[in-house]
Amino acid sequence: MKTITEFPHETRVIENVYIPMRDGARLAARIWMPVNAEQQPVPAILEYIPYRKRDSSRARDELNHPYMAGHGYVCARVDMRGSGDSDGVIVDEYRTQEHEDAEDVIAWLAEQPWCDGKVGMMGISWGGFNSLQLAARQPPALKAIISASATDDIYVDNMHYMGGCLLGDNLSEATVMFAFNSLPPDPQIVGERWRDMWHERLSGSGLWLETWLEHQRRDDYWKTASVCEDYSQVQCPVMAVGGWADGYTNAVFRLMENLDVPRKGLIGPWGHKYPHIGVPGPAIGFLQEAVRWWDHWLKGQDTGVMDEPMLRVWMQDSVSPAASYEDRPGRWVAEDRWPAPEIENREFTLRGHHLEEVGSDADPHGESDAEVAVKSPLSVGMFAGKWASYAAVPDLPFDQREEDGGSIFYESRPLTEDLEMLGLPQCHFEVSADQPVAMLAVRLSDVNLDGEATRVTYGLLNLTHRDGSEDPSPLEPGKKYRVTVPLNGIAQTFPAGHRLRLSISTSYWPLVWPSPEAATVTLTTGASSLSVPVRSPRAEDARLREFEEPEAATPLEITQTEPGQHHWRVTRDLATNVSTLEIANDQGAFRIEDTDTHIRRGTEEWYSFRWNDVNSVRGETRTVRRIQRQDWGAEVTTNTVLTSTPTEFIIDAELDAYELDAQRGDPRVYSQSWHRRVPRDLV
Repeated sequence: MKTITEFPHETRVIENVYIPMRDGARLAARIWMPVNAEQQPVPAILEYIPYRKRDSSRARDELNHPYMAGHGYVCARVDMRGSGDSDGVIVDEYRTQEHEDAEDVIAWLAEQPWCDGKVGMMGISWGGFNSLQLAARQPPALKAIISASATDDIYVDNMHYMGGCLLGDNLSEATVMFAFNSLPPDPQIVGERWRDMWHERLSGSGLWLETWLEHQRRDDYWKTASVCEDYSQVQCPVMAVGGWADGYTNAVFRLMENLDVPRKGLIGPWGHKYPHIGVPGPAIGFLQEAVRWWDHWLKGQDTGVMDEPMLRVWMQDSVSPAASYEDRPGRWVAEDRWPAPEIENREFTLRGHHLEEVGSDADPHGESDAEVAVKSPLSVGMFAGKWASYAAVPDLPFDQREEDGGSIFYESRPLTEDLEMLGLPQCHFEVSADQPVAMLAVRLSDVNLDGEATRVTYGLLNLTHRDGSEDPSPLEPGKKYRVTVPLNGIAQTFPAGHRLRLSISTSYWPLVWPSPEAATVTLTTGASSLSVPVRSPRAEDARLREFEEPEAATPLEITQTEPGQHHWRVTRDLATNVSTLEIANDQGAFRIEDTDTHIRRGTEEWYSFRWNDVNSVRGETRTVRRIQRQDWGAEVTTNTVLTSTPTEFIIDAELDAYELDAQRGDPRVYSQSWHRRVPRDLV
């Protein structure tokens, strides 16, 4: 990535400013601005997240915000209430308090002498979520947003549930917030009150995993902050950004289809990263694109951004399966509107063990329709990767042949010509089950000439949610149902000679928590089909404007003091029949030079099961977070275990906090443990 040191505007940074809220609380902000902004006011851009501007997000902030400030904007990175150096306690995500505070921040920014009254909002993940949510609340000064790796529906596309199934990332994400919420503010910013603020957080933030498990269907808890409930509430222009290796890409398609405001969609090959630091590559000059967007909507300049197609995506070439990629080969393609009328749905019927294209020559296999039963081993899914790739460990799906051994699958004949898909595939099945609760995991793979199977997309459906997730109902054993399983959106080339493979399993652990009892699901082949969105190559794709190379401001100076470790290991103990996926995401220890702050950050995860006992599954996470300077320090450790019975989820969690003071005999200053049982609700 190219480092830019000279910008159109000379800038300055304010390390901390307190922004007053309507109830008297104060939120802490770090601000970058042109030095002459008070004489020549400029628009403001807000990033509003709980990830600690003083340390945890500082490296990323240093790349992004000085860059945009150098192009004539005031940039504010605000710690949400209860995080970083802000007052209060954070008790959950996307709640009313968070949104009201953001409205107060936006109004405050617009009123400052260095702001011309216009505000934009941008963010990735949490910051992308609340950018959309604030757009729907229509604060007067908010004129445009950029929302990356986010969703319009926090039940359908989030780290909690998918297709009515409980995701393993529900535990993983709860662990992330457990660790962040337990850290203290910095006494260099908040002064002597840091200890009281810390203890208020330790005792008050709570166990978010329990809250998320208490809402297993799409109830008002999820609807309140989902902008899909009323797209018309979003009244400002929206740029929506996603990546094929991420978990939030489907929302880009929905936003392009359903919003009625100027909008742009961008989907690359990336995981859960901003596109200028995107992995897998190629990364792009995303900050340049952001400046073009802001210049158009906040400064009224004709940058040409709105003359370009509505949706631009990376059409991925076929690759051999791997758990990580440095780059994904492909090319950029674009659509002027979405849904695109030129894209046609092509349907394949499941017959025998084959995918037969509807309208093709008569079935050469001579196989009749049949009822095929599947009851998958729990090992299916151990090579599935994460719901959302962070590219921190090899967390992408590996060769699907091992997964297909515990599945039923249907394969096309070798393709006679290249086949390109863009959009959202769907499966339509006729199924029955022998249990009242059962699930399907459906995977579409690209099978190359060597027989390797690369997962291209997948979908999940808790069959009790067959008619929607607001009011699920148990299955009647033996009764046949018509169900639709949506697959995640794709842009993918399948070369001539390759085959399409559709694989179906009744478990996908640990990506998704298994059903309360092992179920056999029976599928009627001739009455079941796969529908894929086919896009023909177009000459105009080659004439798209090329993205510039990635660039950013000067990176933060960091010194690594202890090495980290990253791994993703699958083990099977044949003596005990216990299989375990072990994940290490340990960043070691490092020093932030400009604040002389030492950081230690590590997370470990274990997901295990014993043979085919669905009630033996176990997820465990451990974290350590340390912040330290010569005269001050704190360390927090967490341990969370999630297990289940046929009727309950069981949470056991521990939190320990230590004040790193050599004069203390016992440095532990806080300890709490939780034991919670949450009834299963058809999950």
